[in-house]
Amino acid sequence: MELLCRILHISESGYYRYLKNLSKPSKDALLSAAIDRIMNESDYNDNYGVERMQLALEQNGFHTGKRRIRRIMHEKGLIHGRPRRPHGLTRAATEIQEEENLIKQDFRADTPYQKLLTDITQIGCLDGKLYISPIMDCFNGEILSLQMDDNMRKELCINTLKAVACRYPVRGATLHSDRGSQYTSEAFKKKLSEYGMLQSLSGVAHCYDNARMESFFATLKKELLYRIPTYRMPMAEVKSIIFRYVFIYYNRKRVYTSNPLGLPPAVYKTHYHNMYHSSAA
Repeated sequence: MELLCRILHISESGYYRYLKNLSKPSKDALLSAAIDRIMNESDYNDNYGVERMQLALEQNGFHTGKRRIRRIMHEKGLIHGRPRRPHGLTRAATEIQEEENLIKQDFRADTPYQKLLTDITQIGCLDGKLYISPIMDCFNGEILSLQMDDNMRKELCINTLKAVACRYPVRGATLHSDRGSQYTSEAFKKKLSEYGMLQSLSGVAHCYDNARMESFFATLKKELLYRIPTYRMPMAEVKSIIFRYVFIYYNRKRVYTSNPLGLPPAVYKTHYHNMYHSSAA
């Protein structure tokens, strides 16, 4: 061995160090394995891009740059093309009815249940159209309530509102929506007043006024609904799949880039409450 090292112009300690390192996995191999583990945590995680993957890696103790993550994800075939934009987000704005728009495109909230968003979207099923009505908390992006039906009458929106008011302390909250007839109906306004909530309405044909809610719908469709043949599936089955995605995955497991450290909405709210109680003690 001494002769071999002399021929190669290396020290014996350096040679043995080289042999020892051969048995160690490279940093790329460790990072690649960590990415695989994250992808295998949920079928929906294959929608993760570089930014969301970086946050997920940091939550698992891996701190590395986006360029390196992008290279490894590209080698593994995990880089996706640009997501298609939901219809409506880029339409030209018209004059906003200022006196009724309390949110004014400011979707930030310092505390839970301060600013809430709602809207309706639809998806075709085997036995008709399914209408989806959620309510989102701007504080952490959590879907607090979700109702679905085969019609979009005002009762769908009222039931969504009831479900939130029964579970959360929403008195004093502002609820923002578009100017659909469901939300401007006397029955809906009466329920808002009953629960002590303020109503905020988007301007006519001004879709950016509720852009964060539209963004959720785009995510729901891209990550879930556009990937399954809903038009060949019974409505009841599609409803079950949506409920599981929203309340098990989206709220509790999915990396949410708008939250500190990318924490999932429900996890971040728990973290906030723990910090608040510890500081108040």
